[in-house]
Amino acid sequence: MQTTFTPEQMKNPAIKRSNEILRACVHCGFCTATCPTYQVLGDELDSPRGRIYLIKDMLENDRDPDAKTVKHIDRCLSCLACMTTCPSGVHYMHLVDHARDYIEQRYKRPFSDRALRWILARILPYPTRFRLALLGAKIGRPFARLMPDARLRAMLEMAPKTIPPVSRNDDPQSFAAQGARKKRVALMTGCAQKALNTDINDATIRLLTRLGCEVVVAEGAGCCGALTHHMGKTNESHATAAKNIKAWCAEIDGQGLDAIVINTSGCGTTVKDYGHMFRNDPLAADAARVSAIARDVSEVLIDLNTDDAAGTVAPTEPAHQGMVVAYHAACSLQHGQQIKTFPKDLLKQAGFTVVEPVDSHLCCGSAGTYNLMQPEISKQLKDRKIKTLQAKNPDVIAAGNIGCMMQIGSAAGIPVVHTVELLDWASGGPKPPALAREYDPKGEIPKLR
Repeated sequence: MQTTFTPEQMKNPAIKRSNEILRACVHCGFCTATCPTYQVLGDELDSPRGRIYLIKDMLENDRDPDAKTVKHIDRCLSCLACMTTCPSGVHYMHLVDHARDYIEQRYKRPFSDRALRWILARILPYPTRFRLALLGAKIGRPFARLMPDARLRAMLEMAPKTIPPVSRNDDPQSFAAQGARKKRVALMTGCAQKALNTDINDATIRLLTRLGCEVVVAEGAGCCGALTHHMGKTNESHATAAKNIKAWCAEIDGQGLDAIVINTSGCGTTVKDYGHMFRNDPLAADAARVSAIARDVSEVLIDLNTDDAAGTVAPTEPAHQGMVVAYHAACSLQHGQQIKTFPKDLLKQAGFTVVEPVDSHLCCGSAGTYNLMQPEISKQLKDRKIKTLQAKNPDVIAAGNIGCMMQIGSAAGIPVVHTVELLDWASGGPKPPALAREYDPKGEIPKLR
């Protein structure tokens, strides 16, 4: 694709990067075949190719965004299926992130949009605030149908029936490895996940320590910044990301880290991109160090398997074998991080029968805050994803991202658990609470240390 940025424009690092990306596009249209919003809406401007044209025109002409451009950029899920499909290697993620930052700076949204985005940016990344908001939403949920705005209805309907108690396992501390220590890793405990589902981090800690990892929850680490980053709120996202970089580098420079383990794939995609996000920042070198050792939990488990020829998550109870698990591939894992087989390989090794739905490459419609800001499109994608999962008649659905779990679990009628919960169970841990009939949602969370 030809571009006509001026030399003055090219002095801007963001423009320079977007120019590189735009020039890589050859208009082939392969991306339209795997774009969920194009399939749902059928509008070329709601495909990656169409959005690329809109972004190019906006940036080249240095014009203020108009409502049409903003509408189509907002409708993008950032599922990144287009990046997996693209034969030319167009890095759409960096381009759309730049466009959103540009829009945030130069476009005045309607008051209701500004208010919603302000609320989400100041609640979701903060677990305590989010818990309070969930409690309020739970109280208001019976009145959701009375809400005139579909986005407000979606916020109320998102509230889970039960809100787990705070897990003290998420506090800054260290969990010793069982037996000989193979690795020392930092666990990113996240933000929204700590309020919505404490079982995931607990299972991750149990599994990693059982397999010989010392697990550290670093002082000062928190939200990865993804939620605000994808809203175009760059200053806010970089501020929270910088805290993580400093916290993890303190551990790297202290007792050392072999990996930063992330069990929410949406966060993992962002943390692995810290090196790019901070490339022109004084924290550039430290950000690159963090990105270099950021790993999805499945990657770490595969590494441990390689170190142990006998396999690290082999089943200890034959009763687990044969359970049918429908694996949902989170977009941020299969497209954002290009991790496609590791979770399935680990589940099969642990004795589960793994099945996949048709069109497994397509998004479930969660996409961070997308299901709250674009509820109509999100619901269509959710309904399609659930239908394809139910068609496999699984005993349980497994995923590697809390957003997908909440989205699918809201209507699937089948237990939805994180992949690590099943692996923990198969290697000697407790049965996932979502599967255990005796589960008491008000029960205390056990201290693991």
